[in-house]
Amino acid sequence: MAQRRTASRTGGFGSLYRGREGQWSWLAHRVTGVGIILFLFAHVVDTALVGWGPSAYNRVVSVYKNPPIRLLELVLVGMVIYHALNGVRIMVIDFWPKANDWNRQLVYGTVLLFGLGMIPITYFIVKPIFVKYF
Repeated sequence: MAQRRTASRTGGFGSLYRGREGQWSWLAHRVTGVGIILFLFAHVVDTALVGWGPSAYNRVVSVYKNPPIRLLELVLVGMVIYHALNGVRIMVIDFWPKANDWNRQLVYGTVLLFGLGMIPITYFIVKPIFVKYF
């Protein structure tokens, strides 16, 4: 019976990894990194529109004032802040191996700093939406 339960959890590639905070911080770091890179590609394209004249550039930049785009801007800022804070956590562990014993606390500290940092940023990015539409 126990062998049967184990077989259902392992699949064909070994045991199922049941990571905790470290797994989620690894995943969030990768996802935020990809999101930042995708934004950079879009940023290069919209900045390149300057070559087609001020009217083309101004038309594209005016899109950034729309509420859904402002919310995407908030997501982008959140990705940058989380990625940076988690990168500092990773560097601390790289340069001070004993810090790995405190990885769980460091992950929660990163999330706490991220949450506290996002409060004023959310206020300043979302405030113009409320002022204009509500």
